[in-house]
Amino acid sequence: MYDFNQKPDLNITPLVDVMLVLLAILMVTAPVLEYEENINLPRGSRSHKVQQTKKIDILITKERIIKVNKKHYEFMNFADSFILFAKDKDRDIPIHIRADQLLEYKDIIFVLKTVKEAGFYKVALITDG
Repeated sequence: MYDFNQKPDLNITPLVDVMLVLLAILMVTAPVLEYEENINLPRGSRSHKVQQTKKIDILITKERIIKVNKKHYEFMNFADSFILFAKDKDRDIPIHIRADQLLEYKDIIFVLKTVKEAGFYKVALITDG
């Protein structure tokens, strides 16, 4: 005979087992799902060629001779010479500065400061690496 005062035991083990299996399936399949959004990309023109961007190369040798696009300048006269060189140049032209490893830091900063004072702000220090 059934006793109505007795509390039934809840067996939740099958419920936990089913939930863990569903969680494992979700964890495996979630990274595989990909969402795709269709967008209309513009078509490129085949008639226009990509132009090479002009740049100014500055090379500082260990003898403190500065070469700007294969023109030689003395270190002491570089500030004035570069201002004269850059007066008709576009200020958006990138400048690449290469310096010998044996130079002092202040010499490279002097050249960098001169270039910045001339109005060029796209300046990169090129290293071997």
